[in-house]
Amino acid sequence: MTNNDSGSNAATSKTLVKVDMKVEVVVIPVSDVERAKAFYLRLGWRLDKTPPGLVQFTPTGSACSVLFGANLTSSAPGSAEAYLIVSDIAAAREGLVAAGIEVGQIFHIGPEGPLSGPDPEHRSYFTRASFSDPDGNAWVLQEVTMRLPGRIDSGVTSFGSANDLASALRRAEAAHGKHEKQTGVADLNWPDWYAEYMAAEQSGAKLPT
Repeated sequence: MTNNDSGSNAATSKTLVKVDMKVEVVVIPVSDVERAKAFYLRLGWRLDKTPPGLVQFTPTGSACSVLFGANLTSSAPGSAEAYLIVSDIAAAREGLVAAGIEVGQIFHIGPEGPLSGPDPEHRSYFTRASFSDPDGNAWVLQEVTMRLPGRIDSGVTSFGSANDLASALRRAEAAHGKHEKQTGVADLNWPDWYAEYMAAEQSGAKLPT
């Protein structure tokens, strides 16, 4: 083993230490700060307090914010692309359109590429729609109701907004209705069943039936 190899292995081992790192802010390139500010206000995102010359918005239910300003990045205006996770893409699209935002039609990812309409099986990650800000920075709406295993800590269940919680309760109610039909009896312990279903849905674990 060479000294270089030893140093490389040592560096690698250091990167394996678990340290919480949460994405806080994403910078997007814009050509006209005031025009961009007006657009993101129309989205209904929260306008955060920032130092002069910076504009920061936080999408509803998001822990990560969007930041822009004059000469803040060397990237070309309109070159950014990011995903916005929603629990009900049809409702999200309708809300944006009602606010005067031009949004593409809903589509889903098929075996050979994009196909019109939502995913027939309503699978998470498959159904999408997109819109752009005035500079062309692209935002992709992606419907996610059940996370892939390991994506979310199985011991933690949280919801970014009251709307997300309400949507999760509706899905749990629908699934619980099927559960009661299968068993043929009313489940008086439905709160625990709901809780188990909602926690499993978020963490990607096997759903109760």
